[in-house]
Amino acid sequence: MKAVVWHGIGDIRLDEVEEPRIEDGHDAIVRITRSAICGTDLHFIRGTMSGMKEGTILGHEAVGVVTEVGEHVRGFQPGDRVVINSTMSCGACRYCRDGHTAQCDVANPNGPHAGTSFFGGPEATGPVNGLQAEYARIPWAQNTMTKLPDSVTDDQAILLSDIFPTAWFGAQLAGVSRGDIVVVLGAGIVGQFSVVSAFKQGAGRVIVVDGVADRLAQARTLGAEVVDFNDVDPVSAVMELTNDIGADCVIDAVGVDAERPARGPAAPDDDAAAGFDEEVAQVAPDIAPQGDLWRPGDAPSQASRWAVEMVAKYGRIGIIGVYSPLAEVYPIGQAMNKNLTVRMGNCDHHSVTPPLIDMVAAGVFDPTALITAHESLAGVIDAYEAFDRREPGWIKVALDIGG
Repeated sequence: MKAVVWHGIGDIRLDEVEEPRIEDGHDAIVRITRSAICGTDLHFIRGTMSGMKEGTILGHEAVGVVTEVGEHVRGFQPGDRVVINSTMSCGACRYCRDGHTAQCDVANPNGPHAGTSFFGGPEATGPVNGLQAEYARIPWAQNTMTKLPDSVTDDQAILLSDIFPTAWFGAQLAGVSRGDIVVVLGAGIVGQFSVVSAFKQGAGRVIVVDGVADRLAQARTLGAEVVDFNDVDPVSAVMELTNDIGADCVIDAVGVDAERPARGPAAPDDDAAAGFDEEVAQVAPDIAPQGDLWRPGDAPSQASRWAVEMVAKYGRIGIIGVYSPLAEVYPIGQAMNKNLTVRMGNCDHHSVTPPLIDMVAAGVFDPTALITAHESLAGVIDAYEAFDRREPGWIKVALDIGG
């Protein structure tokens, strides 16, 4: 079968690989009909998330049809149409029972203290082959898959595999409540869904900060107020928009691949730029850019700094943007001095996703307008390159694998 395979930093290929098989009684095999490219995948290619194992199939978002189940998978059968959670969970440990499925004690092959296990990630998360493939093995299938109603299309469902649940989780981490002014840092696809999630959780206003014009334009269609950090200082802009109080909460949907302003009043001076350069060398020591491809963000702590500066005293910050374990720069003193609450982590997909499926099935929200590009598996490498360059129109790429 065809699959997208990681061979090294700056080196991914569409390879012919063996089809997966049942390896454990808790497994299922799924024929993938829709997958997607995520910004997290770019971390592995750019080198801002270390520990990838050569030969790992990429991708952690998929919709498909079950073709085979192991003997312990009692709730699914061949022919069932499912959305696959990006994170795996056993459904029986104490964390799963509490709904904290991202920290399942059992799913990660590295042991209970290893943290989240997700598809297509580095060795610390498994590694478990990912979902940008024609078929996939789903470990702990009973808790890692969710059945789909016929009324939910593949295009809707692919956004329920990771993006919408992660954004919803981010708004929960930030403690969004009725009337809040919420700042979303980053207008990529997770940032777009963070706008939706914040409004649906009661936000009175949502302000989006980014430096890419088409992404800001997309956020405006969702009802957000937009701030281009290349034109104005985003911290000053947020203060002006909030009567100099600051936001009630901030959702960091950027993470370690943040980019510094290229121009304008927020552009870093020489000392700040040198500090960011040192951070890049720390979090991504083995980068291998190829021209304008696979370049990591040049300001790893930029989003976290802005979040602390623009939130009000006693404000709340929710971090869902990906940060490498090597990232050690955070303005903790300033956060403490403002009595901030900072929460972060990977989405508890199994407990977060089902109500969102119901929301989409009921017609409360149709997420498909936020898919900005469709590609076949044959064109996936070109799609990765366009997405990496942040070309206009490449906010979310759905991969049409099969009917």
